[in-house]
Amino acid sequence: MNQVADVLRVSRSNLYESLKSSRRGNKTDQTVDERVLPEIRRICDERPTYGYRRVTAMLNKTLEKQGFSRVNKKRVYRLMKVHQLLLQKVASRRTLVHDGRIITAKSDVRWCMDIFGVLTWDGTHVWVAFVLDCHDRQVINHFSSTVGIDGLNIRDMLLGAVEERFGKAECPHTIQLLSDNGPQFTSRETVHFASSIGFQVCTTPAYSPESNGMAEAFVKTFKRDYVYINRLESAWKVMPQISDWMHDYNHHAPHKGLKMRSPVEYRNLMAAG
Repeated sequence: MNQVADVLRVSRSNLYESLKSSRRGNKTDQTVDERVLPEIRRICDERPTYGYRRVTAMLNKTLEKQGFSRVNKKRVYRLMKVHQLLLQKVASRRTLVHDGRIITAKSDVRWCMDIFGVLTWDGTHVWVAFVLDCHDRQVINHFSSTVGIDGLNIRDMLLGAVEERFGKAECPHTIQLLSDNGPQFTSRETVHFASSIGFQVCTTPAYSPESNGMAEAFVKTFKRDYVYINRLESAWKVMPQISDWMHDYNHHAPHKGLKMRSPVEYRNLMAAG
């Protein structure tokens, strides 16, 4: 390739692009492009924070339902680049290094929980607490409020999560429960209650939010993919949407760590063996 480029006095990248363009002239390729481009546009319109990998995952689900073959992520990247649908690159910020491993090798080994706020346009807040599995990324249970979240709310949320996942009011085995040092999580009543239903309560070191990185990553994803792209007129209009957003995240949001499956799809696949 270098020798050919030297003889023609063109750059190697230019020659490579020309070869790719000639190969893309195939009528079959053009037909596939014309068929998938409207669907790519639809996904990008509905989920404007999705990059080409997650768009590919959503696209392939639709194609399989329609009886068509899956497409390669490189084709999706090319089409999104040509039609200016790619996300803009954002400069990465320096973060503190965390040497521990939060992700577990299987489900129900470690759960994590946290609280975050959604500021609405009228200046009010919606507070959301959640409990998340550190392997399959499913939000097992959540609780939202306009007046804050206390230890009693956290204990009710934990009990609901255990009943949701195991069908009874206690864990079948000891599960680590990771949180930060908020008083809702570290109060004597909450720690005692969590221990009594089968949790080993763990808290992060002070001033080390990255130690609860799975929860921090979820909050970032949830705000980016749901909160910031929707209308937030008031707390009373946002509150009913929280459950819908959580449901969409669990059932439809693809994760790179789950081979571009949603948490529920991944759990169903694991259950099927």
